[in-house]
Amino acid sequence: MMNDDQSGTSQEQPRQRWLLRLGIVGTIVTALCCFTPLLVILLGVVGLSAIAGHLDLVLFPVLGGFLLLTIYAVWARRRHEC
Repeated sequence: MMNDDQSGTSQEQPRQRWLLRLGIVGTIVTALCCFTPLLVILLGVVGLSAIAGHLDLVLFPVLGGFLLLTIYAVWARRRHEC
């Protein structure tokens, strides 16, 4: 029989892994869209190249958010290990 402390920690580990994976994947995808012409080419193919000039207004805050999420997930994982 498990007590409440053990059941809570077993549920938090998959959540922490999920947050870390989401943060890393989101950071990589957003960085690819920010620093390469990948998204601009994709928007041109679809016919939405007119909004390409405004991508920085969206992509840089999203990149910052994913970086903060990754930092939080690493911090929470280290805190949980101690």
